[in-house]
Amino acid sequence: MICSFGALNIMSLFRALPGAVAQGMVWGVMALGVYITFRLLDFADLTVDGSLAFGAAVCIMLIRAGVNPVIATLIAFLAGMVAGLVTGLLNTLLGIPGILAGILTQIGLYSINLHVMGKSNQPVSVDNYQLVASLRYVTEGGMTRLLFFIGMIIFLLALVGILYWYFGTEQGHAIRATGCNSQMARAQGINTGFIKVLALMLSNGLVGLSGAIYGQFQGAADVNMGRGAIVIGLAAVIIGEVFFGKFASKRRMAFAWTLIAVIVGAVIYYMVYQFVLWLKMPSEDMKLLSAVVVAVFLSIPYLKERHASRKGEAKA
Repeated sequence: MICSFGALNIMSLFRALPGAVAQGMVWGVMALGVYITFRLLDFADLTVDGSLAFGAAVCIMLIRAGVNPVIATLIAFLAGMVAGLVTGLLNTLLGIPGILAGILTQIGLYSINLHVMGKSNQPVSVDNYQLVASLRYVTEGGMTRLLFFIGMIIFLLALVGILYWYFGTEQGHAIRATGCNSQMARAQGINTGFIKVLALMLSNGLVGLSGAIYGQFQGAADVNMGRGAIVIGLAAVIIGEVFFGKFASKRRMAFAWTLIAVIVGAVIYYMVYQFVLWLKMPSEDMKLLSAVVVAVFLSIPYLKERHASRKGEAKA
């Protein structure tokens, strides 16, 4: 075992970390969408796995058709909103439980993505198109890498600013009230069915946007690229809350800091992921690792609360 650790090259890990950080930033957009449904709306939405690939498929095919990559990325946001609309209508109009509505939309999107792309995978090269994101921008290093990271940070901060403003509006407060107590929100005159659909559209719009950026980042859209995305999104949300929850809650504009913590959680997740790859763990075990990471971080708040209550009982 000592020999196997000795064979590891620490410099290869450092060289791989910028790519992991960049990927974490891209998936941080998706994590914001998961945060809206998981934490604010209290809705277990499994549409994510399908809407991420849907956003990537729409964006990549538009770019290949000659549409400007920025415009194609924005259209992918709208495509994700359509996916969220379907899930919301299945839940509110047809009475299908939320988790099943998400699964149905996710399954349907698999076939739709195949129709959009014409086959299971469609490449797009940074050599032929001026993509908004690409792994090449990171691996080239120098000024190109610096400009990419500065651009991503500005984009993410702008996105956090927009969400902070929106959830401070009457409609944003209605989403939070519906997630907190839907019966009380309904008693206050809020159309909770409409609000649920709206929140699901916004959430999956962000997921579709993330898929569009990620498709450009990896240079292809694949019908299976969203598989397990909900696990990564949950991991990012929980990691952000566990590590930065108290820090965010004690700051001015606490909600904005919480959104930033979710993005940082996605970055941490991919840094850990890269570290595990560097340890040469079998690639087939990575999904298991993701599940274990999410389970551990999900249990931490409960265990801390249980420990605090036991200490309180002991003092009494």
